[in-house]
Parts: sequence; structure tokens; C-alpha cells
Amino acid sequence: MAESLAAKLEAILYLKGEPLSVSQLANIARTDRTTTEDALLDLLDDYAHRDSALEIIETSEGFVLQLRDRFQAMMNELVPAELGVGALRTLAAIALRGPLLQSDLVELRGSGAYQHVQELMELGFVKRHRSSEARSYEVQVTEKFHRCFEIESLSQLAPVVTESSDALTDEDEAIATNG
Repeated sequence: MAESLAAKLEAILYLKGEPLSVSQLANIARTDRTTTEDALLDLLDDYAHRDSALEIIETSEGFVLQLRDRFQAMMNELVPAELGVGALRTLAAIALRGPLLQSDLVELRGSGAYQHVQELMELGFVKRHRSSEARSYEVQVTEKFHRCFEIESLSQLAPVVTESSDALTDEDEAIATNG
């Protein structure tokens, strides 16, 4: 049974995961531009009339298959946010050594940790509260961190991260300072 060109274009958009022009779609589907445009119009019409979590839209770079805006909150809850290397390392340090004082974290990770903690709090991976024993905040990972990263035992990771964390502080400091 031969697949329709519209279904093939849908598969291409899904697998590529990036905007593609009509010419690119035609090339990948091994068909001409006019036939591709017709099949793409059929596909766009199909998506416009179905109750689906996905949609195909045209951007300045081409056509893309994406999650509809109304599902953005669900995606943010279920899919870990993309974090920079420095923020990920800071998150790992908090997960492995936490709860810990933010001042100790800054000593361990450099002053860029202040920005990392703020970013991680906004994403819901870290929470902090004023320490009753010190003038600093105490930071620790949240339940969302455990759900998103599905880490069973942090103790297995400790030797890997702690051995390299001090060596990476200067590099992370440069990244945080220079953008």
C-alpha cells in the first residue's frame, strides 16, 4: 500500500523537527515543487480541521510541525527545560550536596551560581529559603527536579561531579560574566 504524499510530508516534518521550505520538502520527498505544494495544502487543511495537539505552521524559515500553544504549560511541566552547561552543573551540585547554603554554592561554583539559582528557581527545579543559622539562603532541589530527571539515587553520581566541579568553576565564571 503506497503512502500518500501528505502523510510522507507529515513524517518528514516530524522526523526533521525543524522548519523546512517547500523546496527542501520536495527534495526529501523526491517529488516536484508543485506536487509538494498541493500535498502540503492538503496536510495544512487536515490539521486545521482536526482536534490535535499538533499543528503545522509556516514560519519565515519554512513549515514546521509543532505543539499547539494551548499545550505549552503541559510541555513545560513534563519536559525538562534546556539549561546551559553552567546551570546544569550548578543544579547537579545542589542535587548532590543540598540542601546547602547559597554562599557555599557560590564558593564551590563561582559567582555565576547566583544567576543559575535564579534561573533554576524560575524553572521550578530549585527552591530556597532564608537559613535560620546563617545570613545566606539555603537551596535545594524540588519535587519537579526529581520528576523531570528521574534520578533514583544521587549518591551514585557524586564522585563524578564532585571531582570535576572545582576545575570547572573558572570556566563557568567566564561564561557567566561574558554571557
